[in-house]
Amino acid sequence: MNVTQWLLFILVIQVIHFLGTWKLYQKAGKQAWEAAVPIYNAIVLMQIIRRPKWWVILLFIPIINLLMFPVLWVETIRSFGRNSFFETWMVILTCGAYIYYVNYSLDVEYLKDRSLHPKSGLGEWISSIVFAIVAATLVHTYFIQPYVIPTGSLERTLRIGDLLFVSKFHYGARTPMTTIAAPMVHDTLPVLGIRSYLNKPQLPYFRLPGFTKVDRNDIVVFSWPADTVRVFFKKEKGVTKPIDKKSNYVKRCVGIPGDSLAVIDGHVFINGKQLVLSDRAKPQFDYKAYSQKGVSSRLLLEAGVTEFNRTYVAQSLSPQQTNALRVKGYAVYDQNNPPVILTDSKGIDTDLIRSFRLSLREITDRERQVTLTDDMVRILRNNTQIDSVVKMLEPQGEGGYNIFPQSADYTWNNDNFGPIYIPKKGSSVSLNLKVLPLYKKIIRDYEGNTISVSGNQIRINDVVTDSYTFKQDYYWMMGDNRDHSEDSRTWGYVPENHVVGTPIFIWLSFDNFNDGISNWKPRWDRIFTTVNGKGEPRSYFRYFLMALAAWFVLDFFWKRRKKRK
Repeated sequence: MNVTQWLLFILVIQVIHFLGTWKLYQKAGKQAWEAAVPIYNAIVLMQIIRRPKWWVILLFIPIINLLMFPVLWVETIRSFGRNSFFETWMVILTCGAYIYYVNYSLDVEYLKDRSLHPKSGLGEWISSIVFAIVAATLVHTYFIQPYVIPTGSLERTLRIGDLLFVSKFHYGARTPMTTIAAPMVHDTLPVLGIRSYLNKPQLPYFRLPGFTKVDRNDIVVFSWPADTVRVFFKKEKGVTKPIDKKSNYVKRCVGIPGDSLAVIDGHVFINGKQLVLSDRAKPQFDYKAYSQKGVSSRLLLEAGVTEFNRTYVAQSLSPQQTNALRVKGYAVYDQNNPPVILTDSKGIDTDLIRSFRLSLREITDRERQVTLTDDMVRILRNNTQIDSVVKMLEPQGEGGYNIFPQSADYTWNNDNFGPIYIPKKGSSVSLNLKVLPLYKKIIRDYEGNTISVSGNQIRINDVVTDSYTFKQDYYWMMGDNRDHSEDSRTWGYVPENHVVGTPIFIWLSFDNFNDGISNWKPRWDRIFTTVNGKGEPRSYFRYFLMALAAWFVLDFFWKRRKKRK
């Protein structure tokens, strides 16, 4: 919806409010016209229902207002003596329309001195729950949002199973564009598994003032620009989603508006100079490790390597043993002679081996593909059991799979990409048929224009043009796990209106996070650590426990002292 449409929508809401309440305003000692003046009518309504005037502000905060409207409907009819359980649910289920019945059909009297305190324990409990939901939704929507790292694209900087707090106020909170949505959930209702929002009406994009801007090296949470999935990680028919209901991704910003970016042999170059990552960044690349004696899994694990595969052979496998392995998620090739089992770096669970009396032998190949940080590379190269460690690179000029801008004119790949210009608001680029694939999605999908091509002519909004001026800033996001990250190298630029916030704090962290809650193992050294900063992250968990214990002790002695008095 544009500004004109929103003004008309607000006008309609004001008319609906006036027609449904003007007689009630009069019975409360107000003038009928006071029910018709926008904003002022809300202030007067707060006086009538004897609630604080600052509640009016909550009515204009998207999502929060969805929670406040039912509260005001109930408060309005109760101010005129309609307190029954039936009428409370009637006004909620009719979306406030029951107030029309009270306004026109009932001879009600305004209760000037009605008690605002709930008349039962249940009422007190409900009031507390409503207040808690409003407060939590306000914090979740505009200040801090919990987030969990679901994939390994930022390993080992941020790890699968890290539970984060994401700050929305650093860059300025993006006000919700989707106006009708369930509070404190994203695109899907838990348990029910259905969409949590309505596509319309939509508010124009607006961002509250922040105290910093997205910069190079920042870890950023953003709405995935290419998202067309109804539910994250579930393959279904594509859907069109509002910007703020697209799946949330987290990556490192490596290019900001106005930059010229290139990837050379896996390293990012900005304006011709290699990007220097923060000292907490731990980029990973794929390598081949070689050893004439075989590259042992034990040696890799001792070096801290976790991203590699293991191969086992069995003397034989019964149907029961095969089924048990497959239930645990292992790939079993029982038609081979001997049978082969493939696993991740954890190998096969020893309890399973004992329970089903499996006779297994691990194959130790002379050449193994592993994903390594620079520290891991140094450890392996210094080990006398390893002959060599060679970085795997896609050669320059060889087109990779599913690489932006998905055009035959650009033979780029994950390791050798660009150079490419990252658009800045107000900047212009020359357009021709070769350049167009780089910016077509921006012009058409992110900035709402039509594009057509006739011969060598490019038309934008039916006007022939050879240049384009960008309406907003764009960013380039990449994962630190460079060879296992779907990022801007696949789907291109991230528009400024897709930015959500930045992670600031890890409050919990678990190993084996995707293996079921029974297999979770706390990473004590990561709990209560900051995401940003210099040097190795430091856990503040012990200090939190000490402060919590001190509070309980002080609270105990304070209550004991009061009892003595």
